[in-house]
Amino acid sequence: MNQIARLGQNEGPPVQGRRRRNARSGIFGVLDIGSTKIVCIIARIENDGEPRALGFGWQRARGIKGGNIVDLEEAERAIRAAVGQAEEMADTQLKGAIVNLSCGQPESRQQNIQWPIGGRAITEADLRAIMNEGRRRSVEDGRETVHAFPLGFTVDATPGAEDPRGMICENLAARLHMVDAAQASLLNLGATLLRCDLVVEELVSAPFAGGLATLVEDEKQLGATVIDMGGGTTSLAVFAEGHLLHTAQIPFGGWNVTNDLARGLSTPIAHAERLKTLHGGVLGAPDDEREWLPVPQVGEEEDQIARVPRAMIIGIIRPRLEETFEMVKDQLEAAGLSREIGRRVVLTGGASQLVGARELAARVLDRQVRLGRPHPVRGLPETASGPAFAAPLGLLAWGAGEGRPLLDLLPGLERPTSRFRRLVNWLRDFA
Repeated sequence: MNQIARLGQNEGPPVQGRRRRNARSGIFGVLDIGSTKIVCIIARIENDGEPRALGFGWQRARGIKGGNIVDLEEAERAIRAAVGQAEEMADTQLKGAIVNLSCGQPESRQQNIQWPIGGRAITEADLRAIMNEGRRRSVEDGRETVHAFPLGFTVDATPGAEDPRGMICENLAARLHMVDAAQASLLNLGATLLRCDLVVEELVSAPFAGGLATLVEDEKQLGATVIDMGGGTTSLAVFAEGHLLHTAQIPFGGWNVTNDLARGLSTPIAHAERLKTLHGGVLGAPDDEREWLPVPQVGEEEDQIARVPRAMIIGIIRPRLEETFEMVKDQLEAAGLSREIGRRVVLTGGASQLVGARELAARVLDRQVRLGRPHPVRGLPETASGPAFAAPLGLLAWGAGEGRPLLDLLPGLERPTSRFRRLVNWLRDFA
């Protein structure tokens, strides 16, 4: 509660701006369900278009592994506690929330759709039909589309149209980016929130949210890759020309580093986490062999404490981070993206704060790397403004209208309810 008591310290001067299209109205909530922590923020959008936090709560995650819910009851308790903290502070009760998508092994797919127009003006119905065709082509058994972003339109032979409505042509081509996830994992997520008397109002890809929180506008336009190093997963999102081009997820995160330390040093998990936080890193120094650290042993008496050089800690951490960045490099190469797209890398997430992570990433990825701190949000304590909170702050930015497609082609009344929504409604009716 000490952190929460400081709510409001990070006020900052009002930011000049305007309310974005598709920004949320009234009070809304965001929920970051991670492998190591669960964060809930309740906010509203001010007149200048920026969010203000009204309530904040966070709890250590339970019942979640690798971004997926593995224990409904444990996850429910942790989510209820985090949401309850935020609701008490904001003096309001949430019925739903914008939730991050880190479960279900999210995958990116790009579709190129050719659509006959026949010499008339392009209508919104044409664009919706193209989006639905893209969803249809992306359907795989057991997968559900979460995002469908138009990356650009070609009107006859003229590319580069962002909004072709009203233009006359014979044929319209669209390049679409689809993000999908395993349906079973989404249903477990929906079922857990229903147990907490909440509904999933929107799902937002976790690395996409991290990018919204940390990238500056020039990086989104010129090209950048966000690497969000979480507790249970490391995810990446590639931006260029103002669009999200690709996302991927790797099942390794900060917890794996802690686990490596616990196994390698035969020390309890809690102490391994402490060693990682206070003394961990990947850059060696001449004094590392002479700096000896106390390490209690698993199952031994309290006075049975071994001592190991700090060089041994670095020798355990460095290979795991090297492996993680090598896997990120493989993901980028497999996506077929050119070196120019995403030439710049922004590291964020809790594990990115390990000393030397930036330099190691630059060497392995052969790219320019910077550490990304989220843009400040009024009303939040300083402790909730670091890289470990990039995802929930990115969800706030999405609620403020940041990153939403220029064309509002999200599922409307005309589109049949998604399988995910139908099944969640069934769970709500029969739970």
